[in-house]
Amino acid sequence: MPPTSSPLLGCIADDFTGATDLASMLVRQGMRCVQLIGVPQPGAAVPEADAIIVALKSRTVAAGEAVRDSLAALTWLQRAGCHQFFFKYCSTFDSTEAGNIGPVADALVAALDCGFALACPAFPANGRSVFQGHLFVGQTLLNESGMEHHPLTPMTDANLVRVLSRQTQANVGLVPYATVAQGPVAIRKAMTGLKEQGRRYAIVDAVSDQHLFDIGAAAAGHALITGGSGIAIGLPENFRKAGLLQSAADADALPQVGGHAAVLAGSCSRATLFQIGTAREHVPTLELDPLATPDAAALAGQALAWAADKLGDKPVVIAASAPPDKVAALQAKLGREAAGSLVEETLAAIAEGLVAAGVRRLVVAGGETSGAVVNRLGIERLRIGGEIDSGVPWTFAEGRGVPLLLALKSGNFGGRDFFLRAFTGTAA
Repeated sequence: MPPTSSPLLGCIADDFTGATDLASMLVRQGMRCVQLIGVPQPGAAVPEADAIIVALKSRTVAAGEAVRDSLAALTWLQRAGCHQFFFKYCSTFDSTEAGNIGPVADALVAALDCGFALACPAFPANGRSVFQGHLFVGQTLLNESGMEHHPLTPMTDANLVRVLSRQTQANVGLVPYATVAQGPVAIRKAMTGLKEQGRRYAIVDAVSDQHLFDIGAAAAGHALITGGSGIAIGLPENFRKAGLLQSAADADALPQVGGHAAVLAGSCSRATLFQIGTAREHVPTLELDPLATPDAAALAGQALAWAADKLGDKPVVIAASAPPDKVAALQAKLGREAAGSLVEETLAAIAEGLVAAGVRRLVVAGGETSGAVVNRLGIERLRIGGEIDSGVPWTFAEGRGVPLLLALKSGNFGGRDFFLRAFTGTAA
């Protein structure tokens, strides 16, 4: 059977950095990927790609809004001809007691009439593993990893069976490590058994990439898969075995782009705070103080004035990230939603000003920040390139008047020198 010309995998991501993270896993396995920003219009052209990722900003909105947008994305992807569907959320299962992972998954399962979906956020390459249904970040349980202090989605329980059960009225089961270690046949049999028992979801253990490949193989016939980006590495091979996919040696090819370089950081994760600290020792770095100046226009003006004579060969770093105590103080002063909006609006305005000043290579750290920046810049489509670090690729903004390379980084991802290494080899 010759390869199909229509997209094979249709993905719905609950934030922008997670979408590029997922795409990077698929590109690594030879699939050409395009990320669409928001739900496309009904008549929008289908991009030439093996996988299409619709990036939503649905992780922290009201559950009803997240469900509505996710179903609209599913409808568009179905009309585009996709064969299988993927609901992507964070590898730290970022959500609240009310959702949005459970409500969105429930809606997608119902729309696809599939009755069952696995749930696996594991990403061992980035230190996320699931064992006996518990999510670990490195060697630390999720609720002791720092994620318990997340300003929007504090994660206070590492038991994913319990977490997901609180977000859905459906029954949630577990495919434990002992079963996963036996390979695809055992995993498939276990998931089938759970479905027959009336379980709608199965948390699936995974502590290695081989487990992810095996889980992917076991899910070849599933209409819907849910999880972090790691689980996607096992899916392309299913399409190859079916004769639908030929690996593209140039799947990660992007145009070379010169111009100024900059980093914008809104994430308050430990990883991003460490990355800012490392960058401070090597390149111009400005740390904004929204508590002292709770005005987006004023903060953006200060940052752009500071950067004006510093744009050049080295990147500049502008950060609104802060440790938990400062985040709590800002939220106490403004309220949680207003504090988050202030940071997002500020960094989006700075991004717009930097691009106008000649920045053509831009790293953005933080899912909410990335969503705000991409929307402000009017970007509708990203072609996915090679990785800077595990789970963080460069992307090329297609359809813009000026060339622009973007890297949208999940706050928790990347080594300490990420902001420095990101720009090696990206200039023309």
